[in-house]
Amino acid sequence: MSQKLDTLQAALERILGERIAKLVRARGEITVTVKAADYAAVAKTLRDHPDLAFEQLIDLCGVDYSTYRDGQYDGPRYGVVSHLLSVSKNWRLRLKAFALDDDFPVLASITDVWSSANWFEREAFDLYGIIF
Repeated sequence: MSQKLDTLQAALERILGERIAKLVRARGEITVTVKAADYAAVAKTLRDHPDLAFEQLIDLCGVDYSTYRDGQYDGPRYGVVSHLLSVSKNWRLRLKAFALDDDFPVLASITDVWSSANWFEREAFDLYGIIF
């Protein structure tokens, strides 16, 4: 498993480069956080680049960090977390992005990348008011 994660991490760092705001590798998983401005472009790259090939969006959810760590969290309030799967490469990735404005949370839609995002984005709007 470690070799596969090493390969995935190296590919992510090489292909996404500076667009990665944060990369965390824990519990056998990789989480990549990107800036709101890069979110849709990174999603498209994750799907289309042959060395990554994340063909499937498994899940997308809105997250409200207002009470995270008992209110000790100091960062943007609203985020979106997407779980991606590459069937051809047999690996998974968690992609995170945070809305810049806590009062009017907006992120680009990724329904053009994965049509299955449509339902999940509407749910994130209904539950958290995140606008895509």
